[in-house]
This record gives sequence, C-alpha cells and structure tokens, in this order.
Amino acid sequence: MNKVESSSAPLVSETTVVPPEKTNTSFISDMKSLLKVGIINSNLITAFVGFWLALHFSQETFRDHWGTFLLVMLGSGLVIAGGCILNNWYDADIDPVMKRTKGRPTVTGTISMRTVFFMGLTATLLGHVLLLFTTIQATLWAFFGWFTYVVLYTMWSKRRYTLNTIIGSFSGAVPPLIGWMAIKPELDVIPVILFLTMFIWQTPHFLALAMKKCEEYRAAGVPMLPVVYGFEFTKRQIIVYIACLLPLPFLMSSLGNVFVIAATALNLGWLVLGITGLFKKDDLKWANKIFIYSLNYLMILFLLMVVVTVDFSF
Repeated sequence: MNKVESSSAPLVSETTVVPPEKTNTSFISDMKSLLKVGIINSNLITAFVGFWLALHFSQETFRDHWGTFLLVMLGSGLVIAGGCILNNWYDADIDPVMKRTKGRPTVTGTISMRTVFFMGLTATLLGHVLLLFTTIQATLWAFFGWFTYVVLYTMWSKRRYTLNTIIGSFSGAVPPLIGWMAIKPELDVIPVILFLTMFIWQTPHFLALAMKKCEEYRAAGVPMLPVVYGFEFTKRQIIVYIACLLPLPFLMSSLGNVFVIAATALNLGWLVLGITGLFKKDDLKWANKIFIYSLNYLMILFLLMVVVTVDFSF
C-alpha cells in the first residue's frame, strides 16, 4: 500500500475555515450539502431492494411489513446522514481546495463545527436506535457500514493509502444487507451477491470520479489512485473491477433468465466502454463516460431486480 504522510483533521472546535469567497447559500442548500443527499438517496435505493428481495424470497407481503420498511428507510437514512455529516466535519481542512466541496457549510462557516459534529452523532445514534426495532442483525450491519466509512475510511485511510477507495467500498455495500436483514436476519446467496455487486461497482465508479477531479485531490493531498499512479494504471484497474462483475448475475439465477441476460448485457456494455479507454487519448472524457455509465448501471440493475420479482397476477 502506498502511504502518504498528511496531517490529521483537528478535534472538535468552534473555529471554522475561512471561506474562500462570500456566498449566499441558503439553509436548505447548506443542509443538502452537509447531508450529501445524493449519497443518501442512492444508498436508500439499494437498501429498499434488499428489503424487497427479502420479502420476495420469504414469500411475505409488503403490506404486512410496512412498519418495518419505514424503520429501515428512516433508520438507514439517519445512519448514512450521520456518517456523511461527520465526514464533512473531519474533512473541513481539505474541502476548501476542492471545487465540489468548497461550498460546504463546514467550509463557509455558516454552521459551526461543534454543531456539525453533534448533528452527526445525533443522527447516527437515532438511526441505530430505530433500526434496533427491526432486528439486531440489521443494526449491526448498519454500524459496520458507519464505522467503516467514518473511522476506517475518513479518519484513517483516505489521507494515507491509495486503497482508501476499496476500504470505503465496504460501507457503500452495506445498505442492501440492512434491508435484507430486517426481514430475514441470516445471510443467503442473494444478499451476499448484492453486497459484492455494490462493493465491486464502487471502485470503477469512484476511480472515474477521481480521474475527473485528479488535480483537486492532488491539491488536497488525498492519495487517490490516479494521483499516485497516473491515469494508465487507473484505467487498467477500472477495467479489472468491471470484469469482476461479469459472473455475479449468474449467481442470482433465482431472479430468472430475463434478469441474468439483462444484467450480463449491462456488464458487457460497461466492460467494452472500459476497454476503449486503453485506446483513447482524452482520458478525462473517457472517465466521464465511465462515471455516467456507472450511475445508470446502478439504477437500471437494481430497478430490474424489483421488476422481475413483482407479482403481476391479480
């Protein structure tokens, strides 16, 4: 692992980083930035699919578990929000040098660092309490995801190792397990493959983003793979991870042939796009295509899992 020495973020303090420029950010915009709404939404989608598939394979109905569903969505959302808030709090010293993060309230000072810290802890605690009303297994997986993201990724590996992306991927792969465990508190092939799908998907997704924002990460001192090893090495890694997705649909054959064929087509399309990067001179344009494809891939794949398990008989 490539280690890069860097200073750690300060402990709780009332001081805030001097904003690079004066902005008129609204409270709603500040909260959306602080909570990372996009991350919460995407993770809740995968948590819902895990919940849905657990109902399907248990031959249970949504109507009988709507209360559990609300607890899963609200509890998971709060735990994820808590992790995102604490990530912003910890990264307040490097966020000013990155264009996509310099408008966060932890940078502009519109919300105090102490308030942000306790918001993160409160959301985290409340989310875990709500999940305890489902199953202990769902709660433990939620804690594993939170701990991995906040402690192992944000506080430990992000500023030290190029493997930070892989470490962070463990947390992003947890939401489907939370949804599944709330209904069926035991591991099975389906939740394991859901976990692996999310775990593998995140690396090409975030490496493509790291390529797009390479100079910003370099300025912030974050040792992302393209910063340390360059674009050519990163492109090969992206292709390897996409290729690792190929066998996974066949391990979910219980969802039917339509799913296996469609999911395989998605994987092959992404792999072909990835391989073209070896012959492209415009690396950033290619990285943007990979990034956009990855977003659509995730939405289509998980929507497909729901559609093929809907009972259309009346």
